[in-house]
Amino acid sequence: MTVLSDLQKCKAIALQAQGTYETFEQATQDPTAKQMFKDLANDMQRHVQVLDNRIQYLKHTNELNYEQQKQQQ
Repeated sequence: MTVLSDLQKCKAIALQAQGTYETFEQATQDPTAKQMFKDLANDMQRHVQVLDNRIQYLKHTNELNYEQQKQQQ
């Protein structure tokens, strides 16, 4: 496994968690729980952005990743 594939898996998991939190936020009537799920979803969105930034860096500027991709072809 490469760092890139690990980051992509983490991003997918974070997106899934974000969706779950958003679903729970909409489903609950408890205002405190609703705010908690909203905050958690927002936190996950920040995680996704950090992961996505690193993924883009590795795809476009990291020479080690470029060499690995060439070897796999």
